[in-house]
Amino acid sequence: MKSSASPVFLFAFCHIFCLAFGTDVKPLAPALYVFGDSLFDSGNNNFLPTLAKANYLPYGSNFDKGITGRFTNGRTLPDFVAEFLGLPYAPPYLSVRVSATLTVTGFNYASGTCGILPETGSLFGKCLNLGDQINLFERTVKSELPRQFGGSRELSEYLSKSIFLVSIGNNDYLNNYQNSSNQRDPQQFAQVLTDALSHHFEKLYNLGARKVVMFEIGPIGCIPWVAKTHEHTGQCFEETNMLASYFNNRLPAVLNNLTSTLQGSIFVLGHANWLGYDAVLHPSKYGLKDSINPCCTTWGNGASMCVPFLKPCPNPEKHYFWDAFHLTEAVYSVIASRCINDTTVCLPFNIKDLVEK
Repeated sequence: MKSSASPVFLFAFCHIFCLAFGTDVKPLAPALYVFGDSLFDSGNNNFLPTLAKANYLPYGSNFDKGITGRFTNGRTLPDFVAEFLGLPYAPPYLSVRVSATLTVTGFNYASGTCGILPETGSLFGKCLNLGDQINLFERTVKSELPRQFGGSRELSEYLSKSIFLVSIGNNDYLNNYQNSSNQRDPQQFAQVLTDALSHHFEKLYNLGARKVVMFEIGPIGCIPWVAKTHEHTGQCFEETNMLASYFNNRLPAVLNNLTSTLQGSIFVLGHANWLGYDAVLHPSKYGLKDSINPCCTTWGNGASMCVPFLKPCPNPEKHYFWDAFHLTEAVYSVIASRCINDTTVCLPFNIKDLVEK
């Protein structure tokens, strides 16, 4: 685990050290824009009428900034990428709207329980689906950022060099497809999702995005909320993992088609499902000890969100799951490090190479 994450931590240390001593550190990209669900949400749901919030302890118990609305104990994958790029953590867009403070180093639009389809997540209250998130980005590009740049050419250059991270689709299965009384054919449903995703990415491109990293759906049949509530043999409920594979198998062709048809674009595949699955089955390879149980005490006997204010496990760095749905900082660190530094996760370019394109 330590060796896998060390490039990220070393960069973060260097970045903080240089800032402390006043050295002018030029970021590797001008901004980081984040879209997705609760795996990436940095606090947007705090400002929405929803039951899905992580604005209480023990969430954030290992995060320097404390309780922020992140659905984990510490940093998320986008936070590690921000550290590598030399950028501040992308603030939740809705918090910035409240404070009226504009930043040009990026925003986080991700929203817990939501997905690609507009109906996903509505059972829990209001959330921002991918269409909503991109509409907010459109507001950013057309109404807010122009005041910070000398002209449209300068703004376009800035956007073309910025990094866009996306992780979405998990809830379209967990909070939509599997809860529907009229289930569609799983292959057809996966096609509906990827068609919608392609449409949203085209709009993102038309708004100026050029460097986009889209992550696969993870091994959702292994999360405690699924694995602990279904009868099965083995560690994971493979029927749910199979549903995710229908989407993931279509994703490379979608991203390759976008890259080839949208001039100047690079759509990178975050091929992380295999890594997450391998870490569940072989946790010791990644410095983990427990890949079955949540670190925090949850409702539903380990199959839900953290119970407020109860003390979590003493060693979250050894746990795969923070609660019944989300990963610990330790696992996000492993995935981020692989995506940044090699091409076993992010391909055809890792983030280190992407910033040079």
